[in-house]
Amino acid sequence: MDDREIIDNIGGLVSEERDLRDRSTREKTGLSTDEKSRLRTVETQLEQYWDLLRQRRALSEFGEDPSGARVRSPGEVEGYQS
Repeated sequence: MDDREIIDNIGGLVSEERDLRDRSTREKTGLSTDEKSRLRTVETQLEQYWDLLRQRRALSEFGEDPSGARVRSPGEVEGYQS
């Protein structure tokens, strides 16, 4: 997967996340259980894609092959501090 594909995936997930968050505040009942689960999944996937993109860019910056970057586990990327 190259940077363009990663960015496209991030864009799609951001759009889906925005839609779910809008629905959660617009609907009196909030999100269904399935929608809440999907939102958590989308948030996790976003963290993983952003992490993958950062890895690829760091490898490139230091003259290494960006294809060496790998998707890390949700537990690993969710534990990062800004």
